[in-house]
Amino acid sequence: MKSLGRRSDGARLERMKASPLWTGDRFQNIHPILPNLRDPAVPMPSIKDFICGGERRVPSGPLPSMSPLDTWTKKPQSGLRITWLGHSTMLIEIEGARVLTDPVWGPRASPSPLVGPKRFQPVPISLREMPPVDVVAISHDHYDHLDYPTIRALAKSNVPFVVSLGLGAHLEYWGVQPERITELEWWQSYRVPNTEVTLTAAPSQHFSGRGLKDRNATLWSSIAIRSPQHSVFFSGDTGLTTEYNSIREKLGPFDVVMLEVGAFYPAWGDIHLGPDNALEAHAMLGGLFMPVHWGTFSLAMHPWDEPAERLLELAPKTGAQLLMPILGQPVEPAHAETVRAWWREVENARIAPAHATDGAVTLPAAAPWPLD
Repeated sequence: MKSLGRRSDGARLERMKASPLWTGDRFQNIHPILPNLRDPAVPMPSIKDFICGGERRVPSGPLPSMSPLDTWTKKPQSGLRITWLGHSTMLIEIEGARVLTDPVWGPRASPSPLVGPKRFQPVPISLREMPPVDVVAISHDHYDHLDYPTIRALAKSNVPFVVSLGLGAHLEYWGVQPERITELEWWQSYRVPNTEVTLTAAPSQHFSGRGLKDRNATLWSSIAIRSPQHSVFFSGDTGLTTEYNSIREKLGPFDVVMLEVGAFYPAWGDIHLGPDNALEAHAMLGGLFMPVHWGTFSLAMHPWDEPAERLLELAPKTGAQLLMPILGQPVEPAHAETVRAWWREVENARIAPAHATDGAVTLPAAAPWPLD
């Protein structure tokens, strides 16, 4: 199955083996992955639990969203604007450069078009409608972050990719020319051509793999995006780690930090933040807090809106200022407004449950962006 990707070999593999994060035959975290000791009685979920367990794992109807196209035709007044397109897909406009993170337009977070977690909320804009971007940044190779049909579509454009070390093998296998791929290990940087914007890979605490035999065969990273005037942090997937102190010291201060808050479960250990740990991470990183990695796929047993509700409850106690726009709404952190609990409108409206086909997204066969 081509969507599984390809293992690294040759010069790429030799570079991976030279990384201080490589041990034996795979990458490792700086800190060991520990179980959540606050609730040791919580058992590991079974496959049946994962498929059928939990309540209200998807919303009762479509989430509020808007098209960002009209706003995107105008430059951000502050020089920094961010649009949440669902899950961890963000368009970051920073000092004239457009950075697209973890682009996922496909209908499932799965190697198969027929089975696996299905999108319950479509992207508010089609891939064909997307304006040209200056770089695509990919944090790691899990299916909800590295999407085969989306990459196949983007391969027909000329956009460069900045990815964690080892992911280039997947991209080349799917049709992206090698000269368009830059692979980074932690603390390495990439300068976006013809701009003053720099992307730097930074530590995260997670894992990787697309099949049964490639666990941790590629690196996972967070990403800092900086210009002379602005700086933002994108967590990718991660658990709580003291490395956030080093990230702020070396790459901050940040205007806004985008931290993953969904798809958490106590028995999984500290490979995801969840809302509580995300607020602890934010305390180390600083900046406005924009939650991501929720509102698109059901990847855990908790209610779909639990991350948002928990953040709304806890943020006033920690002093965190939340930035929580609806899907497709471009926002400038410099002009942040009070959070409106827009996700409650869905349940309050008591719309009929969405069917499996409601969230499907058809990707274009042709190139989504100009090829010049």
